Formats: sequence, C-alpha cells, structure tokens
Amino acid sequence: MSNQSYLSICHQNKDGAVKNDTETSMPSAPIPINAGGREGNGKKKTRRAMPWMRFSRNGNTEVIECDTRTIMKRVSIPARDLRIRGPLFSSSSNILGREKSIIVNLENIKAIVTANEVLLLDPLRPQVLSLIDQLKKQFPQRNVPEDIQSSQEAEEGIQSELPFEFQVLESAFEVVCSFFDTRVTSLETEALPVLAELIEKVTRENLRIVRSLKSNLTCLIASVQKVKDEIEHLLDDDKDMAEFYLTRKVIQSQQEDVEDLEMLLEAYLIQVEGTRNKLHTMRKYIDDTEDYVKIKQKDKRNRLLVFKLMISRASFAISAGTLVVSLFGMNIPIPLYNTNGVFGYLVLGVFVMCIVLFMFTFGKAGWEKLL
Repeated sequence: MSNQSYLSICHQNKDGAVKNDTETSMPSAPIPINAGGREGNGKKKTRRAMPWMRFSRNGNTEVIECDTRTIMKRVSIPARDLRIRGPLFSSSSNILGREKSIIVNLENIKAIVTANEVLLLDPLRPQVLSLIDQLKKQFPQRNVPEDIQSSQEAEEGIQSELPFEFQVLESAFEVVCSFFDTRVTSLETEALPVLAELIEKVTRENLRIVRSLKSNLTCLIASVQKVKDEIEHLLDDDKDMAEFYLTRKVIQSQQEDVEDLEMLLEAYLIQVEGTRNKLHTMRKYIDDTEDYVKIKQKDKRNRLLVFKLMISRASFAISAGTLVVSLFGMNIPIPLYNTNGVFGYLVLGVFVMCIVLFMFTFGKAGWEKLL
C-alpha cells in the first residue's frame, strides 16, 4: 500500500476494550473502531472482522478491519441493511438511501457512502481497486480537515460541483459499466469465431464452447438487468432520491429538487440499456445459429430417412425376384425345365420385374407426397 494507506487492526483485550495496533496520522474517524462486545451471560461474543478501505473526501485512504456492529455504529445504519444481504452483502444489486449514508451494492462493489467518506468492502477485488483509482483521480489528497466545518463551506462545494456522495456513485456506475462493456467485448471476441465454425461443422467441442458461452451470457444479462431495474426503481420515486442528498442534510438545506441525481441516473440507465441490448442481440445471434444448426441436422436426418426408404424399396423389389428364383429352384418337375434357352429369358424377366416393382413403389410414394 502507498504512503497514503494505513492499516488499523482492531481486536479485543481481556476486559472487552478495544485497542489499535497501529496508530495513524489520519484525522480522527467519525466513530472509533470497535471489534466486539459481550453477551448478557458474561461470555464474549466473537464477531468476524472484515477488511474495509476507508476513502475520505480529502483523498486520504486507510485500511481498517471491523465487524458488522462497528460499521453500523460508524455510519448509523440499522442491522437489517447488512443482514438481509447475507454475511454483509449479497450478489444482488441494490442502492439504499439512509439518513446519514448510502448503501451501494453493485456487482463486486460493496460500499457505504457518507457525506465525508466511503467505506469499501474487500478492497483487493479488481472492481474495487478500479473504483479506488477512479476516486484518487477525482479527489487528490489534501491536507485539510475532513469534516465539513461550516454550512457555508459545504454549500459552496455543492454549487461548484456534484456533492461527494454523488461523485462516488458516478464513479461506481462508471466502473460497473466499464466492467460490463469489457465482458461484452470479451464474449463477442470469443463467440463470433466459434459460431462461425459451428455453422460450417458441428462438433462436440464447438457445442460445449457455445453452451458455456450461452451460460456466461445469461449470467451477464441477469447482472445487467439487476442494475437496470435498480436504477429504474430509484428514478420512479423522488422521495428515495431525496434521501441520497447527504451533504444537503448536513448543511440542513431545504431544497427538494432531485434534478442532479435524476440526470446522473438517467445517463447511466441509457448506458446500461445499451449494454443490455448488445447482450440480447448476441443471444439472438447465438439462438439463430443454434436454429440454423438444428435445421441442418434435420435436413441430414431427412436425407438419411429418404435413403433408408430407397434401400427398403430396393430390398422389397429384390425379395420379389428372389421369391421367383426360389420357386424355380424347388425339386418340382416343370415342363419349362425342358425348354432350351429359357434360363436367360427367365433371368432377364426377373430382373425387369424387380426394376418395375421398384419404380412403381417409388412413384407411388411420390404420388402420395411421402417424399
């Protein structure tokens, strides 16, 4: 980690108090890190600490490890906002506005945003690292107090640019949309040659690859759809969007318009819809290719059936000739045996009879439109 990053490991001593192994030169956090507590019967209750990256509005970074209860106290959110998502967050996409924070759950980005800082879960994930880099570009490190000192100072910040929480949201959406675009490009690059080869020749390996691609495509469409649904849900309710104005709440502004957030969400809704349309186009192309392959296979199956039917007719005609020959091969006295040169005529007659019988059955099948 760079010289801007600090590690603060929280644990519990024998008396249930908390101490930090490493003292940082950062400004004081809103609430000190607390790693645990006691149950009512006097036994210690162990809670698993999770790594979080703390990024302040002044560009300062810090890695902390703390449990769920500590996070709840730090950002003033109820337990249900964390518990309904499994250990901390689930794989679904949600953005929740609370009194003093915004809970962001987009793909692998799990974050809690306040007016002064953002807490990022699992900071070593690729998407989270991309978001941290994005935030560092937007908020270079400055040696000024992190807390908002006055309403006038915060109001000047609102007038000059988007509030801190909206800039974090914008960066998160940007990272997620870039991730989706990268996945779409990767799928297109991998799928197009395989589909073209599948059209020319159907093999088990090609079918296996196409099935894997279709599975990945379905999962990606579901992820994009979740983000799209969440944005649309927010756009449908002005009251929910008003909860996202954390800086406005700090300065106790009475403004009720949500135009800035609405424009931000609409911009990324268009981008997400474009990605979703690309994915549906790709899935339709895969489905069309599969339908074409099925048509080719049905055509080959029909040809095999026709060939089998022709073989059956030929066998029937030959069987009729074999019957005639077998009749003459029996040890029964017939005057025809004493006729000179009759063998050649008999063989020729049987051969002609087989051909006529074959053509008759073939013509009859065509007349009945069985071919």
